[in-house]
Amino acid sequence: MLLRSYTREFVRPECRPEAQSVHLVAHLDEDIGEVIPYLNAVLGGFQFIKDPPSVSFRLHGKLIAIHARKICVNALRDQSEGDKIVEWLKQEINATWERRGEIEPSYESAPRPRVIDILRLLPRTNCGKCGLPTCMVFAAQAGEGGRRAGDCPALSGEGAEKLDKYLGAFRFD
Repeated sequence: MLLRSYTREFVRPECRPEAQSVHLVAHLDEDIGEVIPYLNAVLGGFQFIKDPPSVSFRLHGKLIAIHARKICVNALRDQSEGDKIVEWLKQEINATWERRGEIEPSYESAPRPRVIDILRLLPRTNCGKCGLPTCMVFAAQAGEGGRRAGDCPALSGEGAEKLDKYLGAFRFD
């Protein structure tokens, strides 16, 4: 077992003290740096940093960053949700460590969609029917996994299929 224990710290975003969500920082009692490239391979991190080692990924709309001595999770509804996520991650970390001989570690970040490529697939009318002020804002949100082709009322048929196909090549978990 690589990770045995941690301490939790829940914080409210400093930039938005009125926010209802909380963030969690789990301070790890063990250094898990060696398992991070394996976690990147198993969990499909979208950003990997080799030195110092860290991997970031999304899970149910949360941004999760795993470092050698801490795990950070944003936008939690409450402390209970944070506890569940960190306990799940503890299990994943330990299971990945146990199976590391069977896993090819990944030292690369996942490919990311390009906003300009998404924008080229949109109607570029800035009609606002999607609830956003411009197609550029829509493209930026789609590039982060927050919008899909079906969220653009002005896009249909072949155009929607092309956008879905392009976005489908990227992982947004």
